[in-house]
Amino acid sequence: MSSKFDIVVYGATGYTGQLVAEYIAAQYAGDSTLTWAMAGRNRDKLASVRDAIGAPGETPLIVADASEPGSLRAMVDQAKLVITTVGPYQLYGSDLLAACVDTGTDYMDLCGEPIWLKQMIDRHEAQAKSNGARIMVSCGFDSVPFELGAFFVQEQARRAFGAPAPRVKGRVRDISWKFSGGTSASARITFEAVAQDLSLVSILKNPFAFTPGFEGPKQPRGNKPVFEEDLQSWAAPFAMATLNTRNVHRSNMLMGFPYGRDFVYDEMVLTGAGEEGQANAKRVMVANSEKTGPEALKPGEGPSKEERGNGHYDLLYVAIAPDGRQIRAAIEGDLDPGYASTAKIISECAICLLRDTPDVAGGFWTPGAAMQHKLIKRLEAHAGLTFRVES
Repeated sequence: MSSKFDIVVYGATGYTGQLVAEYIAAQYAGDSTLTWAMAGRNRDKLASVRDAIGAPGETPLIVADASEPGSLRAMVDQAKLVITTVGPYQLYGSDLLAACVDTGTDYMDLCGEPIWLKQMIDRHEAQAKSNGARIMVSCGFDSVPFELGAFFVQEQARRAFGAPAPRVKGRVRDISWKFSGGTSASARITFEAVAQDLSLVSILKNPFAFTPGFEGPKQPRGNKPVFEEDLQSWAAPFAMATLNTRNVHRSNMLMGFPYGRDFVYDEMVLTGAGEEGQANAKRVMVANSEKTGPEALKPGEGPSKEERGNGHYDLLYVAIAPDGRQIRAAIEGDLDPGYASTAKIISECAICLLRDTPDVAGGFWTPGAAMQHKLIKRLEAHAGLTFRVES
């Protein structure tokens, strides 16, 4: 398919979409080989954002609206790859994804909605494979650092143990962020959908919801505070684990089960030792519920530039061999994960797919499974992430 633009950023007038457009405009300003455009519902707002982020005045603008499928199809017809930040995806994403699948256009989103992702995989994967559309989901903080964290520590486990580890722990060791307003809205809408159709609960409860035809071993639930002897720390439930763990298991399946078919994986937040650590774990439980409550950020809202710059995250990955030996790795990000780091991650995922891994076949992919070492290299070079072995 001959396309006018390598990348179209759909939702460029929204909070996160503007950050994506700003990053591409700044990072690839002198790259004459990259053609890209900004898309959204209102041309005047697009022009205003284009000027505000310092993008060239000739940066193309495309008017497209989720309520008008024809406008989405016209946008898709001009693109090799569409980045969409317009969520919640269960409300505004289905027609766009279907248009990309139908035309064989590459697609990337920031989706954190397990039910919608399961439905889209079931509905469109066969056609995506047939048409060559590379559909990349969850391309931001949820779930790229976590998916690649599992991949990276398993690479180290093979070197140290001679085989992949059947058990991996993903632990949030430190994080400074404001939970995404879009993610909060997506969670609320998911809960509302489940309340109306209780059959959807099975998707949220199933760690292998994204691995059709495969059910692995029982997984830790991670739904209450526990004290972890090997880490000498309390651990609390992690708000994004319901999505991330499913994506890690799908990644394992897509790569042909390099972690094994008996792979056990979970994610939690480390809160410290002793009574203080236990109290912190309980506070995390309360904070998780507040992330989707009335005080949560609304879609389109977000932290200030200073707050984004002061954010960071530090993830610990622990691979455990059957004989108890461990190897540990750290994955760190230098900016607020929900917005600033996410904008860089999805942008570099797009560049990596187009330039570094053009031979990836059509289908529904997790970014790490599709791009593996090449994505790690690009994220370290351009997106402020680091991957290192600790022991």
